[in-house]
Parts: sequence; structure tokens; C-alpha cells
Amino acid sequence: MGGSLGRAGQRLITAGRGRRVRLAGAVALGLSLAACTTPFRADVTRFQVLPPPAGQSVFIEPAEPSESSSLEFQTYAVSVQQQLQKTGFSIAPDRNSAALVARFGYGVGPARERIASNPTWSGGWGWGAPGWGWGAPGWGWGGWGWGAPGWGWGADVYSYTVWPSFVTLEIARAADGQSLFEGRAETTQRTDALTVLVPQLVESLFVGFPGVSGETVQVKLAPRKN
Repeated sequence: MGGSLGRAGQRLITAGRGRRVRLAGAVALGLSLAACTTPFRADVTRFQVLPPPAGQSVFIEPAEPSESSSLEFQTYAVSVQQQLQKTGFSIAPDRNSAALVARFGYGVGPARERIASNPTWSGGWGWGAPGWGWGAPGWGWGGWGWGAPGWGWGADVYSYTVWPSFVTLEIARAADGQSLFEGRAETTQRTDALTVLVPQLVESLFVGFPGVSGETVQVKLAPRKN
């Protein structure tokens, strides 16, 4: 009898562990899928006295003069050029022929550590101890029993790395250098890949362009398909 109950208890314990493993896997998969569908969020601040776009010509140059011949800057500047054209500006081939000058900057880091947790499900059954006793006129058997089941939610705590990143854009009159627009978009993501971050930050900066002067808004972009 004891051996039979022992095997039954072992099957129950094993089954409980199997359910816990399957549930933990389902939670991990759900979190992974959620990450793939998380919108891109950026905080955007703009100050502006910009007249309505009416085809004015704009020349794009780096905020850091040392990047004027950088292929990386030229790659990211394409995103700014496309957004300016969508807004109603035209792109000047050189600074001398431009009515406006757009100075564009970008950056990422340093890395930061964050703490998070995943929910976990745990529990199981247990055996009670057999009991012996002395009675008149001989020994007595106390018997076996089940321990109370214990089930509940817990949490797996872990750390991960994030990077703050940003883009800046200043638009000024070419003739006298008078600033007409100053904008900044920033975000914190689990990647430091500027080739991924900069185009989305630029797009965020131009949502509702030129915006309300002095206002900071959170812009949310739909997830991009890989």
C-alpha cells in the first residue's frame, strides 16, 4: 500500500512540475511576442517661430562641423531630408542657395541598468509523516496522510541594459542665422544601434511638426516589421 501511494504521489509531483515548466515557457513566449509588438516611444520638445512651410529651400548640415564629411551623418541626414520634403520644404544642393539651414545632431549612451521581473507559477503536493504510538496492550499505527498543497504566483527578478538616445534639429535663416526652430527627440531603448534608432527619432520629431512652442509631448510610432 505504501509503495503504491508513493508512486502515485511521485506522479502527482512530476505532473505539477510539468505544468509549471509549460506555464513558465508560455509566459516567456508571451513576453517575447509583446516585445516584438511594442510601439516606439519618444519624448519630443520643440521651440519655434517658424513660418508655414511653402517650398522654402533648406540645406542640411551637421550640428558638429567635424561630421561634415561623415558617411554616417549623410546616411541619417536622408531621414531628415525626407521629413522636410513631406512637410513642405525643398532641399537646397548647397548652403549658398538655401533660404534656411537645418543643423542636425544625434547621439546615444551611456548605458544604464534596469531591474524587472517576470511572473512565475509554483506549487506542489507533499506526503505527511507516518505516526507510531504506544497503547495498551501493544503498538499502534498512525497511518499516512497528504500534506497541504501550496500553489501561488512568484516572480523571477532580472536586470537588463538600456541606452538613452536622441536627435536634435535647429532650423535658422541662412541670411542672418536667426533661429526659427529648435527641436529634440529622445528615447530609452534596449539597443544602442543608431541605424535603428535615428530614423525613428527623426520621424517622431516631425509628428505634428512644427508643434506647439515650449511643449513636450510623447510620440508613439507603430512597431516596424523586421
